[in-house]
Amino acid sequence: MRLKKASITQRMYDICAFAVVRADVKRTLEIADGLVKGGLPCMEISFTNNDAADCIKAVKEKYGDQIIAGAGTVLDPETARIAILAGADFIISCNADEEVARMCNRYQIPYGPGCTTVTEAINGLTWGAAFIKAFPISNFYGPKLVKIFKTPTPFMPIMASGGISLDNINEWLESGVDFMGMGSLLTKGPSDDIAANAAKVRKAIEDYRASHQD
Repeated sequence: MRLKKASITQRMYDICAFAVVRADVKRTLEIADGLVKGGLPCMEISFTNNDAADCIKAVKEKYGDQIIAGAGTVLDPETARIAILAGADFIISCNADEEVARMCNRYQIPYGPGCTTVTEAINGLTWGAAFIKAFPISNFYGPKLVKIFKTPTPFMPIMASGGISLDNINEWLESGVDFMGMGSLLTKGPSDDIAANAAKVRKAIEDYRASHQD
């Protein structure tokens, strides 16, 4: 038996990086095409767009388990349930909400609350979060923020979003980050360009992990 929440979280860790998408259905599918072709099949579809649920449904209908498609900017349990029923594989937010955590746990969906302080992060883990989104501080502190969190709590899975590029991806991996959300590099341009960039990100992650095996 596959444990849904655990298996999705493990796949996200294995892929490590994902696209943060704010687009309509057509464009979201184009981005998904590029990510799958580039071997980086993971995306967060933001609920800053009113048709986010439709985007998730369209991606999952086309690719099924070939891609991990989650929902971002989920501020409340009602939105979380809408996303989950549309097929979302994970839920991420810019805030930490206990009721969202409960909703995700009910459906065995990984939840990543947005946290700025260690207190918020510990609360998130207590509520059953699968990982912690260090937000918005990843834009200000950079890679060193991961060690700030992980020094007192080394067991804490950290996702960073913002300020991550091919130029500094090794710094983030060296810091101990577990997942990375990336914007324009994986969402701009034609599908083939996205595929090429996705392949570069995937190779950077694979090369780093290969050189740091125990």
